[in-house]
Amino acid sequence: MSSLAVQPISGTFRAQPVPSNFTFGVRHSGVFWYRGSLSQVAATLRGEANGLVLEGSARVDSISVVEPDALRAHLLGPDFFDAQHHPEITFRSRSIELTDVGGARVQGELTMRGVTRSVEAFGQYAGPRTSSFGELVGLELHTSLDRRAFGFDWQMEMSGGENALGWEVEIDIDLLFTRDGPVPKR
Repeated sequence: MSSLAVQPISGTFRAQPVPSNFTFGVRHSGVFWYRGSLSQVAATLRGEANGLVLEGSARVDSISVVEPDALRAHLLGPDFFDAQHHPEITFRSRSIELTDVGGARVQGELTMRGVTRSVEAFGQYAGPRTSSFGELVGLELHTSLDRRAFGFDWQMEMSGGENALGWEVEIDIDLLFTRDGPVPKR
C-alpha cells in the first residue's frame, strides 16, 4: 500500500452523528446474514506530528434490534454485549496508512465486553473537502473477527447439528468528519 507523501490533515475532526454508523453482520442458521447497527457513534480523527490518530466509541444500548423485546434483552445481556457492565465498544488506532488513490489501512485496539484485541481494518479515505458544512473528511472501514475472541461464546445447536450463529462477525464503520475549530496554521 503506497502511503500519502504528506499528512492529509492537521488538527481535529469529529464524526457527525448522522450519517456516521457502525454496522455488524453474523451468519444466522447458516442461511442468511443477520445485520444490525449501533447508532450512537462518536469518533475523532486527529492529525498529529507523528501521524493520524483515530479514536471512537459506540454505545451498545443504541443497537438497532428493538423487537422482539426478548431478543434485545438477550443481545444486551451477559451472553452477548453485557451492556450493564460494558456500555461501550471503543477503538484507538496504532497506525493509519493512506494511499494516494484513497485506500485506507487502520490498525488498532478494539475493546468489547472489557476485552481488548488488536484488529486491522481496510477501506476508503476521502478528503479533506470544503463544503457548506465546513471542511469534511470521510472514512469507510471493514473488518471481520471471531466473536469468541471478545467473549461472545453463546451458541445454540440447531436440529440438524449446525450452529445457530456463525463465529465470524463482519463489521463496517462509515464516518463523516467535520473539522473541530478553525483550520490550524501550517
